[in-house]
Amino acid sequence: MSVRTFYDPKTRALLAELSGDIDHCTAAGLREPVDKEIMQRLPQKLILDLSGVSFMDSSGIGLIIGRYKLMTDLGGSIVLTDPRPEISKLLTLAGIGRLCRVVDTHKSGSFTGGVKI
Repeated sequence: MSVRTFYDPKTRALLAELSGDIDHCTAAGLREPVDKEIMQRLPQKLILDLSGVSFMDSSGIGLIIGRYKLMTDLGGSIVLTDPRPEISKLLTLAGIGRLCRVVDTHKSGSFTGGVKI
């Protein structure tokens, strides 16, 4: 479990690349650095790159919902990118698509390092 963050001041987008398993034991270790960056940078958009996430349970759903609430409280939005098929199925079952966009950047031609998402 790890997280790397990148901020683009031009677009006010914060990219958080998550990797490994997201479960009860690891969610707090991902949440804290992402929240710290959000509060420090006040981005307009949070992009959670899920391409490196190999497993997610309800704690991962809670992590996403919590960041959604934080971003909407700050007037921003959240986008999830490139979940693996099994993670995508979980997101669909949990109704996450009603809260935020879930984008497959490989198919859509979008990219997380720039403005298009």
